[in-house]
Amino acid sequence: MIDSPGDRRERVSVRRAPKISVFLVAGAGLGILIAMILTFAFDGTTQVSDNTGLEYSQGQVFGFLALMGIAVGLALGGAVALVFDRVSRRRAREVEVRHSSIHIDEEA
Repeated sequence: MIDSPGDRRERVSVRRAPKISVFLVAGAGLGILIAMILTFAFDGTTQVSDNTGLEYSQGQVFGFLALMGIAVGLALGGAVALVFDRVSRRRAREVEVRHSSIHIDEEA
């Protein structure tokens, strides 16, 4: 192709970057799943708590564990996304691109 006066060439870096939001949502979902498994696998709700003197229902136990699981899952998901982002930076490649300017005269 012939370059026109409005064309310019540049070198840019191209890489595949992870979507961090996907990793955060997946981490939070995994935290909820683990909270659910822990809630129903261990039946500790029939005993009175030594610290508070109260008896907690399974829903309350699930809520407590889900809050902690979501926080830990978000942190781990974000850390995994950052690791993948660092790896993708190493695999970046440079390509040459050409910017073109096209002007159309409309006289009719």
